[in-house]
Amino acid sequence: MSTLFSRPAIASAHLARLADYRVLVVPGLHGSGPEHWQSRWQRLYPAFERVEQVHWSQPDLPRWSQRLGEVLAQSDRPVVIVAHSFGCLTTVHRAAALQAESGSAFPIAAALLVAPADPGKFEVGDEVSYRLTFPALVVGSENDPWMSAPRAQQWAKTWGASFHHAGALGHINAESGLDDWLAGQELLLGLLERVRPPGL
Repeated sequence: MSTLFSRPAIASAHLARLADYRVLVVPGLHGSGPEHWQSRWQRLYPAFERVEQVHWSQPDLPRWSQRLGEVLAQSDRPVVIVAHSFGCLTTVHRAAALQAESGSAFPIAAALLVAPADPGKFEVGDEVSYRLTFPALVVGSENDPWMSAPRAQQWAKTWGASFHHAGALGHINAESGLDDWLAGQELLLGLLERVRPPGL
């Protein structure tokens, strides 16, 4: 059985912490295929839910954001989002909309934003120029064709997120050969350490 770490006792403790949250997987353009780390994480942890888009080939930020909002509204449990590429922009856009609508980004408790797509390529920079009100971590790659690491770091600053330089991993997708991307799972667990436990 796969675990988050090679030390089962530590893995069990962290898995229990993950159980406090509803984990939503938010893929990017064209979705995430079976060998993408997001899909592999879902196989490892069946409780993780995928946000499905009607048209995966059409990066329509308002529609994708609305769909994420619909999924978020299906539960009042605090949510941890695991997003990739255009899914990162979708997450930021929905967080801004929640804040505007209710004064809070709840139920989003934290977000792991991996290899965000460059907002400039989709002409949505203004729509995602928003400072997140919850802990977030942007993971960038030095040879990502969708957004350079320096730009990813700049956007992390705009979003009020921490930044992690993952090295030369391309777009941090299936083609990157990450398998279950254990390092990414550790980043997710580290992010959870910054979240106030539910009920406190």
